[in-house]
Amino acid sequence: MCHVIVTCRSMLWTLLSIVVAFAELIAFMSADWLIGKAKPSSSEDVDNRTGGSQEPYYPTLGIYGRCTRISHMQLSRRDTLCGPYAENFNEIASGFWQATAIFLAVGIMILCAVAFVSVFTMCVQSIMKKSIFNVCGLLQGIAGLFLILGLILYPAGWGCQKAISYCGPYASAYKLGDCSLGWAFYTAIGGTILTFICAVFSAQAEIATSSDKVQEEIEEGKNLICLL
Repeated sequence: MCHVIVTCRSMLWTLLSIVVAFAELIAFMSADWLIGKAKPSSSEDVDNRTGGSQEPYYPTLGIYGRCTRISHMQLSRRDTLCGPYAENFNEIASGFWQATAIFLAVGIMILCAVAFVSVFTMCVQSIMKKSIFNVCGLLQGIAGLFLILGLILYPAGWGCQKAISYCGPYASAYKLGDCSLGWAFYTAIGGTILTFICAVFSAQAEIATSSDKVQEEIEEGKNLICLL
């Protein structure tokens, strides 16, 4: 018989696991890893109605994508165009970024699998006599290691020609040049830290769902058990 066990600690771990997976996935897909040096507005960007020029814009570059501004002379407006600059894996700008993409993708796939399984931990607490929380915590720790490797290798690719075109000639491995780091990079770092927190907190979720109070509720014949 399935016993639905819900505790504050198990629910918090489930929610954190889902948040971490989504955060890392969004960061990986974003083009806002590097913010390029300011690009001056061209004469096409002048507002014909006011006679004033638009503010300089900052193109952004991701692991495999980029965002840049396209000018429309007839409509006197500027649109930002975002999309992948690499049509396939081999066209990613740097070998280091290719390695980063692999490590991050593996880590994110593990996190997404754990997030999916975590939803069912309210009903299933063990797999082959092993705690599902401990197994998921171990997987989260492994995913965190993959994420760390990817984030360490990423700055080594700043010296590639693609990054130099955005960051200027002084950009090189682990030197940003005229670029700055975008929100996606910081989100990836924050998600990695939170991944290890989830891995540690999974032990607390296991303790909460296997406590003596839970066992007493089960012995009383309750199928839905909610505890603080």
